[in-house]
This record gives sequence, C-alpha cells and structure tokens, in this order.
Amino acid sequence: MAAGKASLVALGLQFCVKNKLLSKSALPGIVSCIKKGLATSVLSQTVEVPSATISPSGSFAGPLEHYNSLIQDGQLGEDLQQRAVLEKLDQMQKDLRGYSNERSTLFSKFFSKRKPPKGYYIYGDVGTGKTMVMDMFYDHVETAKKKRVHFHGFMLDVHKRIHRLKQSLPKRKVGKMAKAYDPIAPVAEEISEEACLLCFDEFQVTDIADAMILKQLFENLFLNGVVVVATSNRPPDDLYKNGLQRVNFVPFIAVLKEYCQTLRLDSGIDYRRRNRPAAGKLFYLSSEPDVDATLDKLFDEMAFKQNDITRPRSLKVHGRILTLAKACGTIADCTFEELCDRPIGASDYLEISAVFDTVLIRNIPLLTLNKKTQARRFITLIDALYEHKVRVVLQAEAPLDDLFVHEHHGDHDHHDTHVLLDDLGISRDAASSLAIFTGEEEVFAFQRTVSRLTEMQTEEYWVAGDRSSK
Repeated sequence: MAAGKASLVALGLQFCVKNKLLSKSALPGIVSCIKKGLATSVLSQTVEVPSATISPSGSFAGPLEHYNSLIQDGQLGEDLQQRAVLEKLDQMQKDLRGYSNERSTLFSKFFSKRKPPKGYYIYGDVGTGKTMVMDMFYDHVETAKKKRVHFHGFMLDVHKRIHRLKQSLPKRKVGKMAKAYDPIAPVAEEISEEACLLCFDEFQVTDIADAMILKQLFENLFLNGVVVVATSNRPPDDLYKNGLQRVNFVPFIAVLKEYCQTLRLDSGIDYRRRNRPAAGKLFYLSSEPDVDATLDKLFDEMAFKQNDITRPRSLKVHGRILTLAKACGTIADCTFEELCDRPIGASDYLEISAVFDTVLIRNIPLLTLNKKTQARRFITLIDALYEHKVRVVLQAEAPLDDLFVHEHHGDHDHHDTHVLLDDLGISRDAASSLAIFTGEEEVFAFQRTVSRLTEMQTEEYWVAGDRSSK
C-alpha cells in the first residue's frame, strides 16, 4: 500500500448529525395515529446530505462497487479486512431493499410480514476504517427511514424522551400512590416509527444510567423490526467492562448477539496517523516561547475575516445559557478549564460544534487519574468536534501521545475514593477491578481521541471543515 494514499477514514462519507434525534411530542397512542404526517419531516431534519468528499452514491449499485471504484481511481489502497466487511454490508444493503417495519394494517395481515435481516456489530482498533465502511453502506441503503448517529448522542436523546414522557403523566393525587410507569417501551416505539435502520458510530457504554436500560430498550427496538449496524473499538463481551452493577448489563450482550452478527475489522493500521500533508502548525506546547502571543495573533488573523467583533458569546442549550468568554463569528478561543473543568457535557459540545467551525483550546494539562472527569469531558468534546468537522488548534503541556498519564491517586484522592466506596457499600478489593476507579475506560477511549486529533491536524481535514463556502 502506498504511503501517499489518502486516509481511508478521511475519505469516508461524513454525515453532519443534529444535536439530537427529533421526537414527537405526543404519547405513543397519539403518535401512531399521526405518524404518516410527521415521519417525513422528522427524518428530513435528522440526517443531512453527506459532504462530497467521494463520488455520489447514485452512480454505484452498492457500497462494494463504490469501494472498488475508489481503489481503481487510486484514492484508496486495498484493505482485505475492509473488503470482507463491505461484502457483508453490500449483501445487507440488497436485503434491505423494500424493507419496512411499518405496523401491520388490516389489509396487510392477510400477507406474511417480512422478517428483518440481522444487523452487524463492527469492532476493531482505532483508525482502521470502521466508520468509513458503515457510512458508505448507509449512503447506499434505499430507504428514507434511516438514522446515522453517534451512540452517545443517541442515548442523550433517549433520556430526554424518557423525561418528556414522565413529565406528561398526570400528577399524583394527594394521599394516593402513583401508578408504576415504564417509559422505555413507548420510547423504543417512537424511535421505531422514525427509523427501520439505525447506524451507530462509537458504540461505547460508560454510563451506568445507559447500561441499566440498554437491554430493554434494544429488545423493544428489535421486536419493532429495527435493524442495527454499529461500530465500536470493543468486542461485545467487553462492553461496559468492569462497570458498576455490570451483572445487570450482561443480558444486553446476549440480545445484541442475537440480533447482530459480529464482524472484526482490525488490519493493525491506524489510517488517521499515516503520513499526510499537515495544515500548518496547529499544535503548540505550553513550554514554547511566546506561545500565548502566537495564539492571540492566530485568532486575530482568523477573526479579521469574520463579519463580527470579538466578544463573549452566549449559547442556549436546552433552556440554559452556556457562555464562552471569547469568540468572533464562527471562531471560538477557549481554555481547557472553560470547556472541561466545569459541569457541562455532550449537549453543550454539540451546540458548540453547530455554531463554530474553528475552536482554539488553550492550556490543556496532563490528564492524570486525578483529572478523570475532565479527561472524560475532553474525550466527549473531541468526539463532537470531529463528528461535525470542526477545526481545532491546541495548546498543551505535553505532546498528544503523552497527554494522558495513567498513574496512581494521591493520598487526598485515596481518602475521597474510600468515602465513596463506603457510601456505595463496595469493598476495597471489589473496587480495584472497577473501571470507574482504575481509569481503564479513559485510557482506552483516549487512544481514539489521539488518533482523531492527529487527523484533525491534516490539511485535508482543515479544508473539509471550512464552512465559509457552504
């Protein structure tokens, strides 16, 4: 394979996904009556047209033919593992033609209902092209009822839907017990009416709130005829590894394996880190002389092209205000403390990604286990920026590969951990294997972050992120 060939990942179809899956405001019973009038508008707002980094899908019969064309044109190098996965996805694209998970009508009950094809769970190391092959498949699937979302964003939307349905319940009368209500099945039904195909990027479970509902949620999605294709860095059996109350999560793995075939895509090559033209100097060490003045000048040069003045910027995120201290037009100049050292999360980062096309992040510290919370936010931030092709300029204490330091806690943190263990009723021995205390999940996820940040410094990525001409 020629080193000069473009990255498989960068050439993959990139989809700009909205902040959330848009939901219908009525309860499931009402939804089923009006779904025909709403389905088209909901879906049209959820998935946008992919960027034209590779040829349009209309000229190819399927993803495999598209892949072969890119190889013949010299845009990609042959990768047998990618080809093997695409052969499976190509057949699935054909199997999905004409498929629908619409509910049976009185007339259709006289005919046998078509069984949904099994989905795929594609896993492998970072940068091997998992997202590219899934997006190529997604673009060629001939149905309007499809969604392609980052898994973390999907789960945020699920929790919002659950909250909305609970809020819509009648208030409990004084002196009477409230009736038990389980909103997960109705939420799954809502999503099923919006899509018969769900494609998830970065299927990763780190939140106990997600872990506890996944079995019931996906069981209902599958029973409603939803087909799932997902990419992940972990095999199914390693999902939520060493997580709190994992014994309650394990049954989900069996459900996932029942409805999705597992495919491994791991050629051992991180294509994001192949030698490719850089976009210039976009990464600065804090130890470099006059680094603050250099970044100030860089910001001023970019801000000069904006039709705006440099000022604080307030963004509205689900009814609350997120304020950034310094911005100009589509350029934001932020500190690590501003973005990762206060209680904000994925919804805030998605809003930043929608508003700004370039973000400067200054003063990134060494991310030790003492800063696990900040490290998680940083990982989530970079995922959101990468997903939306936002360009970044970084200033950090250490090179990317040395930024996350896996070291033991100090005495003060030991005390805080012991207090938490006592509150949770967890023994010291049991805690030693839990990911929440060892930082194992952060170390694993940070490999993906470093890979993505490496690609984000290339000229190809920087040009693709320019929204001025769009």
